[in-house]
Amino acid sequence: MVARTLITTADERTWPEDKKQPIIFLGEWCKRYTRKFAWQQLNAEVEPYHWDDRNKLYKDYQYIDGLYEELIIELSEKLNQIHSADHSIRYWRIIIGPWLGYFLQTLFDRWVMLKQVIEKSKPVDCYLLERDSMSIVSNDMSHFLKLFVNDDWNEAVYGQLLELFWKDKINIKRVRLKAGCLVENYYVDKKTNVTSKVKKSIKKLILKFNIFFSKSNENFFIISYLPKIVEFKLQIRLGQFPKIWSIPETPRIRFNIEQRQWRLRKKKYGSFEDAASNLISQHIPIAYLEGYSKLFTAASQLPWPKEPKSIFTSNAHMSNDLFKVWAASKVELGSPLIIGQHGGNYGMGVFSFSEDHEITIADKWLSWGWSYNKTNVTPVGNLKIFDERVSCDPNGGALMVEMAVPRYSYHLYSVPVSSQWLDYFEDQKTFLKCLPLTIQKQVTLRFKEDYGWDQIERWKSQDLDIKIDFSGKKMRELISKSRIFISTYNATTYLESLSWNVPTIIFWNPDYWEMNKETEQYFELLSKVGIFHKTPEGAAQHMSHVWNNVSEWWESNEVQNARNKFNKQFSNVDNHVMDRLEEVFHKVN
Repeated sequence: MVARTLITTADERTWPEDKKQPIIFLGEWCKRYTRKFAWQQLNAEVEPYHWDDRNKLYKDYQYIDGLYEELIIELSEKLNQIHSADHSIRYWRIIIGPWLGYFLQTLFDRWVMLKQVIEKSKPVDCYLLERDSMSIVSNDMSHFLKLFVNDDWNEAVYGQLLELFWKDKINIKRVRLKAGCLVENYYVDKKTNVTSKVKKSIKKLILKFNIFFSKSNENFFIISYLPKIVEFKLQIRLGQFPKIWSIPETPRIRFNIEQRQWRLRKKKYGSFEDAASNLISQHIPIAYLEGYSKLFTAASQLPWPKEPKSIFTSNAHMSNDLFKVWAASKVELGSPLIIGQHGGNYGMGVFSFSEDHEITIADKWLSWGWSYNKTNVTPVGNLKIFDERVSCDPNGGALMVEMAVPRYSYHLYSVPVSSQWLDYFEDQKTFLKCLPLTIQKQVTLRFKEDYGWDQIERWKSQDLDIKIDFSGKKMRELISKSRIFISTYNATTYLESLSWNVPTIIFWNPDYWEMNKETEQYFELLSKVGIFHKTPEGAAQHMSHVWNNVSEWWESNEVQNARNKFNKQFSNVDNHVMDRLEEVFHKVN
């Protein structure tokens, strides 16, 4: 067998200098499109991605979820011991649950891919960056979300796993970094400018105003996703003076290696549980370990209600650790936690860690229309846009919104994972190439996140006559200049366009966007009237057919009936959303 070098990431500092050396890339994430000249000349092949078998993905998700439930109990007990506390599992689940779930799902993927390539392909060498082993520890959950999708964090984790499990099977070669290249484990404060100073001053004034009118036992709203005027009206209905609260930054503190000399369970040599037990203590964010005392003190000193009737958020419960510690403390004292749906895909997919976590920690979880008989899920309606009205231009072009997932897998739900994005991209090209040139040139592509897929460069290299928008304008502004909206992934955008009654065409590959049985019937309604398509060719054919008279198709009884039934289930914007919201708060108080 030919001796080959394993490359785990796109960090070319870990690539061999000898361009003739046989290479095996661990995945497509190693090959940046803008660096084609660097990897096309290599004698390389790519290891097949294990989760291209979507049945395996679902089975692995179930396994990881089961392990998560075991480890959340063990980690809660360990943190109680470390911090001389006696908090409930629910308390710790609210605080550390998002990180633990994301970390286990991420680590499992990295561990399996290394195990697969080493056992099957038997690479001989692997270059690893020489670094401080703690240089990639995050300060808090927000920091972790930035780290775990980039090359540097993943290169370090692959290195840790190789050292733990396969150092006797692969020759590890260290690459010494130049001075100043080490990654710090803490944030660097951003320079303050005039705008940020003004914003801080305004926040201080609002805070003084809030404190003056605040009561210790009122309902607490923060990052609710409700339009501000709607949130104000709701607070007035609930008998309190409306307030806008903001969350300070999580305190920052350096890690202490001495506090990380522990593991959760006995060794099971060579197993993933062994990997998780070893690395949880090495990766748990500083805010939960060395910085927890400071975090807890900061949370207890917040000028928020001391005995809130309820706590309502739609987004602070996942990544803001200061809020999570405060909320967990109040929940232990009896305050109900209400979480609102903050985007699409909820209630639709076969599996989703974030959805399961949110529903588990909430006393009431407010959906945009669905419930499926889940006891604490209450349908109220679309919280984001139920008071908005957006019109389209019957003579305008077409707006096509693109998505990207990280090159390295992250938290798991029913979407394309990692390199499966490349199949998604091929579907986008197919759709556009199937359009007549007269229509194709009227399409505007819009995208935000890139995650290193180099989308702009990929699209510019295509033989397509399209416009690319990266202006940052709000979607509603671009829709108002379009005759039709094209949605290509299962998230928030098409729920908004359907609620606004904007002509919409949806297409995606159902093999990557698995739907639960309850949801399939609603997409079948959209499919029958030409809104939803399972292939790019079908979507392009329909768009070409209706292009010259979109209104005739869209305003037909069949299309509007299907749209209304779908909206009622997944994006309800009727006139009673506010009444249902008010009723929820009266019932929990």
